[in-house]
Parts: sequence; structure tokens; C-alpha cells
Amino acid sequence: MIVFKKADELTRYLLQQRAKERSIGFVPTMGALHPGHLSLIGTAKKEEAITVCSIFVNPTQFNNPDDFKRYPVTVEEDIKKLLTVDCDVLFLPATEEIYPEGYAAKHYDLGELETVLEGHYRPGHFQGVCQVVHRLLEIVQPAALYLGQKDYQQCMVIERLIAVLGKQNNIQLKILPTLRESDGLAMSSRNLRLNANQRQTAPALYESLLYAKTHLANDSLEKIKQASRSDLAKKGFAVDYFEIADAHTLLPPSDKNESLVALVAASLDGIRLIDNLPLN
Repeated sequence: MIVFKKADELTRYLLQQRAKERSIGFVPTMGALHPGHLSLIGTAKKEEAITVCSIFVNPTQFNNPDDFKRYPVTVEEDIKKLLTVDCDVLFLPATEEIYPEGYAAKHYDLGELETVLEGHYRPGHFQGVCQVVHRLLEIVQPAALYLGQKDYQQCMVIERLIAVLGKQNNIQLKILPTLRESDGLAMSSRNLRLNANQRQTAPALYESLLYAKTHLANDSLEKIKQASRSDLAKKGFAVDYFEIADAHTLLPPSDKNESLVALVAASLDGIRLIDNLPLN
């Protein structure tokens, strides 16, 4: 595995690879890697000639400074994990490589995606996501971008970003299913912050999504949402939202026959977790 810390050096190397007609698969991460990340890299390895992983904890997408400071940084362990899946290239930039002197932040037209669910509870978050992904796409110029479905709304935002940039014919967006622990908890870097009691409670998020799926046929959407929020609150969660939305727009559905997705965001003692589950 080749490690690059300088953006221009990585871009030069990848230009040479593309000149040899070698396709590039890209997995952007913020580190604290888990099997979900590694499965993305494994899929990219099967489908593309060169697999690039980036590790960069992006400051512009944290609307809570304390959350940014507490985000787990485990670079040495991450490198060992990347070696186990034969990742070809690791991009490990400093902040000034992503946002160099003179960098001017752009505003991206994300429509209503920016105002609902995560957009509502984390104002500015998705603009920060778009800033970093735009820069990384400029540097890596991949043929395919691999993301996990756990960040459902973020996947939709990045799909919108690719369209806004006019790159939908150049970059394939490949979204792979959420990987879960044996008790159903969605794999996430934030899980490292959970203590033993919190870790025992956390799978209730997935259980609330399964409840929505099993009760969809017989109960109203409002009844399902209220029951799920109430149950999570009783188990100690501070619930930001539990919503059932149109799977294509994340707006309220007009009826239960549409493609639906249940999405939840809730905190345990300040550690915020998200999850989702397509319902039909």
C-alpha cells in the first residue's frame, strides 16, 4: 500500500495509472475503520484496478466543536486494517491539503435534502460534507465512489453533489448495504465511544426500525413513529427524530404504498447515533 500525504503527489500518481487505463475506486472515510469500511474497500478491489481510501476527519462538517474534538483517531490501527484487505493507496492529508490557503468555500444547491432530518438537526453539516467530497473528487478523480447505506441521507446528498458538479456520467456512485454487529447495531466509528452499558442499550435503535417494518401493514405511520420514539425515550435515548419517509426524497409520504425508509437519530449521554432501514 502506498501512502500519500500531499494532494498533488496523489493526483500525479493517479493520472499515471489512468494513462495505463487502470480504473480507480474510491472509499472516503474519517478513519476509526471498522468492517463496514473494509467491505467497501473489498468490493472496490473486486471491481476496480486501483483502490484508494482516504482518512480525513473533516472539520467543516461538524456543527458541534466538541464532537469534532472527540471523534476517534486511530490511524495506526487503521493502516493495519487497510493492509489486511490489500488497499492499494491511502490518502492521509493534513487540513491544509484539503483546504489550502486561498480556498473559498462554495455553496451547493441541495434542495430540500438540506432542510430535513439530519439537515434540520445539523445545520451546515451537508455543506461541509459537500466541500470535502468535492475536494477529494478533484484530487482522486475516481471512476467509482463507494459509500455505505448507514448514512442514507448523506448518500443522497453526495448523489446530488455529483449531479450538481455535472459528473454523473464520469463517476459511478455505488451504495452498499449497512453492516451490523451480531446484535443488530449498525457498525459505526462512533460506537467506539460507547461504554459497556451504552453499548448494551444501543441495539434498541435497530429494534425500533424492525418494529416499524413489522407493523407497517397494520398500523398507521403516525402510530408507529410515536410508539418508536416513546420506547427509545424509555430506554434512555434523547431522540432527535424517528421518521418514516419517501425513500427517494426523504419527504413525508402520501401513502404506505410508496417506497419507504425508516430513519432514526438519537443520543445516549451525548453520543449521537443514526440508523435507517428500507421498509418495502
